[in-house]
Amino acid sequence: MHQLSRIVSVVADNQDEFDPNDVTPGVAGFVLTIVIMLIVVFLVIDMVRRIRRVNYRAEVREQLAAEAAAEAEGAKADVAGDADGGAVDGGSADGRAEDASGEASSR
Repeated sequence: MHQLSRIVSVVADNQDEFDPNDVTPGVAGFVLTIVIMLIVVFLVIDMVRRIRRVNYRAEVREQLAAEAAAEAEGAKADVAGDADGGAVDGGSADGRAEDASGEASSR
C-alpha cells in the first residue's frame, strides 16, 4: 500500500502545471454544440409534422369508414323497402304515384 502512494506522488510530481486552455472546448466545440442543437430542433419539428399527418390520416379514414357504414346501412334500408313491395319515392309498386288520399293516380 505504501508503494502505491509513492507511485501516485511521483506521477503527480511529473505532471506539468494545469493549463485551463488545454481543457476548454474552444470555438470548434461551441460550433459543434450549436450544430447538434439545430439538428435536434429540426428533427423534432419534422417528427411533430409526421405525427400530425398520421393523426389526420387516421381521422380521415375513420370518417370515410363511418360514411361507408352509413351508406351501407342506407342501402340495406333501401333494399329492405324494395323487398316489401313499397317504392322508395312514395309511389305504388306499379309505378303510379299516390296522392294524399292514398289512391294511385297516373302522371
